[in-house]
Amino acid sequence: MSQHVDNAVDAVRTYIADHRTAFLDDLSAWLRIPSVSAQPDHAPDVRRSADWLVAALKDTGFPAAEVWDTPGAPAVYAEWPSDDPGAPTVLVYGHHDVQPAAREDGWNSDPFEPVVRGNRLYARGAADDKGQVFFHTLGVRAHLAATGRTSPAVHLKLLIEGEEESGSPHFRELVVRNADRLAADAVIVSDTGMWSEDTPTVCTGMRGLAECEIRLHGPDQDIHSGSFGGAVPNPATAAARLVAALHDEQGRVVIPGFYDGVVELTDRERELFARLPFDEERWLSSAKSHGTGGEAGYSTLERIWARPTAEVNGIGGGYQGPGSKTIIPSSAMVKLSFRLVAGQDPAHVRDAVVAWVPGRLPEGVRHEITFSPATRPCLTPLDHPALQSVVRAMGRAFDKPVLFTREGGSGPAADLQDVLDAPVLFLGISVPSDGWHAPDEKVELDLLLKGAETSAHLWGDLAEHWRHAP
Repeated sequence: MSQHVDNAVDAVRTYIADHRTAFLDDLSAWLRIPSVSAQPDHAPDVRRSADWLVAALKDTGFPAAEVWDTPGAPAVYAEWPSDDPGAPTVLVYGHHDVQPAAREDGWNSDPFEPVVRGNRLYARGAADDKGQVFFHTLGVRAHLAATGRTSPAVHLKLLIEGEEESGSPHFRELVVRNADRLAADAVIVSDTGMWSEDTPTVCTGMRGLAECEIRLHGPDQDIHSGSFGGAVPNPATAAARLVAALHDEQGRVVIPGFYDGVVELTDRERELFARLPFDEERWLSSAKSHGTGGEAGYSTLERIWARPTAEVNGIGGGYQGPGSKTIIPSSAMVKLSFRLVAGQDPAHVRDAVVAWVPGRLPEGVRHEITFSPATRPCLTPLDHPALQSVVRAMGRAFDKPVLFTREGGSGPAADLQDVLDAPVLFLGISVPSDGWHAPDEKVELDLLLKGAETSAHLWGDLAEHWRHAP
């Protein structure tokens, strides 16, 4: 590493160490606001959280910071243009709302009274997501101090949502309505994590999601199985057969067209996944499962990160009470979810399911299918210049090689990619033990400051290596 790089790393670390106490005091003040978007009684707190963040961003130096109202909870937008007109534009996404929390849920302290025990900060939102949003304020200050700049090396924008923990019901509409102001060359999502404290990683993509409920209708009412059984179709049996027909013996989804467009894993991606210190037995224990399963020919990590799935989330019909009730039920239902990977179109998957279901049902069983709004998958190629900047910045902060992961779940990041037509990069420092959504949520303070270091290095690296790259 060159002396120039050593000096930059030292300058950033010194600034962050010198401002650690003030940073944590400010973060704790924000964490004390119970911005629970899912509970109407806390709507004023979510508003207060947004107002607090606007003031904090202005204090940081953002010349523009404002609350953006939605039909639900408010978001926060901020912008800090670079003095260099040719600099790339980067949008940072996070959220300021949090999950519900109460002491009686099993917390060892008040969830909205932050407390430091050892080198950990405990509070609701410490990791998900206020801590990971707020480290960017310290990071940009360190970036300016280390470089002597008066503005960031990139045109820096922030969009901090207020409804992520409630399913982001108004987020896409917000992005579409403000697409011109949100326009960016790259999006940085800081609502994610890394593999472990000892293994820094960058997430390169998230699966999408399509969900549906299938209602099956047979007789107009429950009827006697002795008088009519064996002579009329049973919708509960039809539901069971439908579910059983979803996969073949190799664990592949049999719906015609389901795999259309799937971006297959490259040999390099598979090799990089294999480098991760994955303990399958430990993973099984955390999953509370007694065995692995899924599509043949793929590892566990490949299955949950890079392969599409069809899962039965619920199935029911007929009598559910104690004892027996010898009926043919009048109706049954199945709830399905489809995790989608890069290249899959949720609308195409929906159409494929709608076309497939009728052929699996017997005559005399009517059906209706209802799909929920879908989430698109997102994926950034390993060789994308913006992703390489994230990797270099994290490597400088952690002094370690950086590996790659993906997320098996889904989130609003795909809306940003879809509407803004910009690559999505993930920068998070949370680790699995942080306990998102659980009692005693915490963040590792050393990692939180490493996030600020990474942020401080990232803006200069992007400006140097990715000036409006295609």
